[in-house]
Amino acid sequence: MRRPAPLSGLVRLAHRTAPAAWPRLRTLRARLTGGLVVLLAVSCATVGVAAVLELDGFLTGRLDQQLAQAGTDFPASLEHRDQPNDHDGDEYADTRHQTPGTLGVRLVGGHVTNAAVVRSGSHLKVTLTRADRSALAGVPVNGRPHTVDLAASSLDDYRVAASPGRDGDVLITGLPLEPVESAVRHIEAVAAGVFGAALAITGVAGALWVRWSLRPLSRMTATARQVSGLPLASGEVALPPRAPESDPRSEVGQLTAAFNRMLGHVEDALTERHASQERLRSFSADASHELRTPVASVRGHAELALLHPGAVPYEVRHALERIEAESARMGTMVDELLLLARLDAGRPLARQPVDLTRLVLDAVADARAAGPGHRWILELPEEPVTVPGDGHRLHQLLANLLLNARLHTPDGTTVTVRLTASGDTVHLAVLDDGPGIPEELLPSVFDRFTHGGGRRTPGTGGGTGLGLSIVAAVAEAHGGTVTLDSRPGRTAFTVGLPR
Repeated sequence: MRRPAPLSGLVRLAHRTAPAAWPRLRTLRARLTGGLVVLLAVSCATVGVAAVLELDGFLTGRLDQQLAQAGTDFPASLEHRDQPNDHDGDEYADTRHQTPGTLGVRLVGGHVTNAAVVRSGSHLKVTLTRADRSALAGVPVNGRPHTVDLAASSLDDYRVAASPGRDGDVLITGLPLEPVESAVRHIEAVAAGVFGAALAITGVAGALWVRWSLRPLSRMTATARQVSGLPLASGEVALPPRAPESDPRSEVGQLTAAFNRMLGHVEDALTERHASQERLRSFSADASHELRTPVASVRGHAELALLHPGAVPYEVRHALERIEAESARMGTMVDELLLLARLDAGRPLARQPVDLTRLVLDAVADARAAGPGHRWILELPEEPVTVPGDGHRLHQLLANLLLNARLHTPDGTTVTVRLTASGDTVHLAVLDDGPGIPEELLPSVFDRFTHGGGRRTPGTGGGTGLGLSIVAAVAEAHGGTVTLDSRPGRTAFTVGLPR
């Protein structure tokens, strides 16, 4: 039997605890705990290997001393005896001072002539196989101990030393290594059990310790998760309480302090932005309200001047007509700004049943009269579709979408208005097969005063830049949404309203 390597059990234990599945340790806590266990396993294996190797060397050295003390008396006593069975008596007194299991071999001319093993004060002749004979014949004749494997003859491992005899023969004395191997295996089993228990206890204790040490990070994660769930873009937002402070001398404490400072800066920035937006909205509402009277006055005076019965030079009449037209346009812009200010302030709209089917029919009829050069198509369900809301504002929403399609597409463009109802949502879509919206304008198309060069096609006139902003604001005020999908040859605005 081949002799096992020292501490094979501990080596296998260390191999099992090696980070073969390391990529699956995703969390910092798992990595720290796993690293602690792996380092402890490596340390235990190193200490165990060193201890057992030292024990193995020590026991083997003691065995070599016993082998040297045994000398060649036992194999020399076999020189002229060929008895095949056990014997007792004075003529075999050589075996009485030998350790049980001692092997004696005599070689003549490189061939084994006699071989026996001591058994309880007597010796038993053994028959060696050809392989074992060759192994013994190959032992250097220098008196130094060597290890040979005699497993083929059921003798296992032996520590042997070969010395020259008086008659030109070679005498080999051997002692079994089984006691040494048994002691090594025993210490391996004990060390593996002790180290395995230490690893298990350390793993549990280390996991608890790491979890306790990383509690501030868990609290920071919970705070960050709460902040990430807040509608930071909606206006004034109250941030959650700060993460609990830790020891500022530790890395975790420094990270917690920096995280809390960052939350403070974010809260200050949100407060300042909300205050700025409120000031802007207040200014917009006040300015729009104050402009209504002078704009109406300018428009009235222009209309009055145009009604003068006397002759008016052409240049003056043209100027008065332009004043009237621009004052009307400015009045529309003021009304739209006031509407956006009311919606921004969260003022509730009317909540009455609105027949969207009738509303679509009326709005498309108005658009067809204003844009006879376009082709208008209606796609309506068989049954009327009704939603709760403000009929006037919903009509304004659809009118703005139709106006946008008419102003920004050339004559001959097909504009389709589609009304569908599915589940608890009604979808109102306005589609056209025009050139599409430039890609660079898509992110800001619902922002206020967005013209993007004014139009998708030149020479068609322009609006105030507030139409799509009102569409988005009215849809949001009704608890709905508006989406845009645009590419060359197809542009679709889709409004979703709850039923």
